Amino acid sequence: MKKPGFNLLHLLVLIACDMPAFSQVAEISGQFRPRYEFRHGYKTLMPDGEKAANFVSQRTRLNLRYSDDWFRIGLSLQNIGVWGETGTLSSSDVNGTALHEAWGEIFFGKKVSLKAGRQEIVYDDHRIFGNVDWAQQGRSHDAAIITVKPKDACQFDLGFAYNARNESNFKEYYKTNEYRTFQYFHWSRQFGNLGFSVLFLNNGLPWQDMADTTDSGKPLEKITYSQTFGARLSYSRNKLSANGAFYLQSGNVSADTTGDGTMESTRDLSGLYFAADVAYKISDGFSAGAGFEYLSGNSMKDPSEKDEAFKPLYGTNHKFNGWMDYFYVGSHMQSVGLVDIYAELNWKKEKFSASLIPHFFQSEDDLYGMGDDGTKQDFDKNLGTEVDLVLGYAISPSATIKAGYSQMFATGSMELLKGGNKDNTNNWAWVMIDLKPTFLKFEK
Repeated sequence: MKKPGFNLLHLLVLIACDMPAFSQVAEISGQFRPRYEFRHGYKTLMPDGEKAANFVSQRTRLNLRYSDDWFRIGLSLQNIGVWGETGTLSSSDVNGTALHEAWGEIFFGKKVSLKAGRQEIVYDDHRIFGNVDWAQQGRSHDAAIITVKPKDACQFDLGFAYNARNESNFKEYYKTNEYRTFQYFHWSRQFGNLGFSVLFLNNGLPWQDMADTTDSGKPLEKITYSQTFGARLSYSRNKLSANGAFYLQSGNVSADTTGDGTMESTRDLSGLYFAADVAYKISDGFSAGAGFEYLSGNSMKDPSEKDEAFKPLYGTNHKFNGWMDYFYVGSHMQSVGLVDIYAELNWKKEKFSASLIPHFFQSEDDLYGMGDDGTKQDFDKNLGTEVDLVLGYAISPSATIKAGYSQMFATGSMELLKGGNKDNTNNWAWVMIDLKPTFLKFEK
């Protein structure tokens, strides 16, 4: 007579042998990125009597990735700081360690997935959604994204976010310049050499309605929504590549009427953006291109009750409109808009690379302010010219050294917008080491 346990053991072995094999990938990697900067007119014109800033900032990251046939997880720990801000005998770091990413993604078959948690959101050329990788801290969102990929060349994304300051038993105000909530839809499709994408973003900002209060007399927090929608077209064939984009903004935005950062009113929004660029590969190591961007703005001479300034929102703004960050990097969102006409020369040979990019800036809307004679007057829309140069050397695919130099040749109109003195030397230089080691990688 057979033992009762023998059949069960035999059955388990048969089931295990019959199960399909699944893949597993685990990887631990890091990033060490110190960057020296010399700032003498970076972001704003150099005022008289001021001296240049010199400092070294550093990003240190530890990344973990794991995936199998059913799910993926991503974890990124980082420390951001400036050399010297933490003393040599300090028992703790000024900024400590933060979570840049912490997300999980579940696969519902091969075509549908759900990704939730702290994550970078990047689409197209980074203009509306980007990871702002130049900033040492980068940008990431607490969000959930449903992805449908019916074929390799086609993808639909639905994204959702809702933010709160902390756990609570009763509603608490979200006092911040960040969004309270957003919902977006992104669709991309590749047709051979032609790429096409569509984005719709419903962005919700909090504000306090002082005219509508609770029973306890507190102003009610409300959410005002703006809509950003448009499309991007890209083309690449042989030595030629070209891109074009068009976006509109409508709805409402919250507004600061007190000057202390408290949003207590709303304004209608009506913004416009369009851009185009073209590049041609002249030889194996050399390419040249040109392009322009148009971002609508508000008039300083005849202010409208509407907010007509286009807002790039969560894009990698350092990538656009000059690397000295005079526009849309922490400023200029409510200003006179921008027209940016630029050219680009790129050279690469073996491990060396170089890029030269001059920008010609104009305000999109009217400039109006106090002239040298003490009277109000119109100003020329010409803001000036910026020239950016960057050099690179790739020691290996995981280790690079880059250096850059930028100079701003500003006009009196730029003085009106930024303050400072256009006649001072306004320049910026930097050197950065970027190391991205892979400590461990396991594949099964």
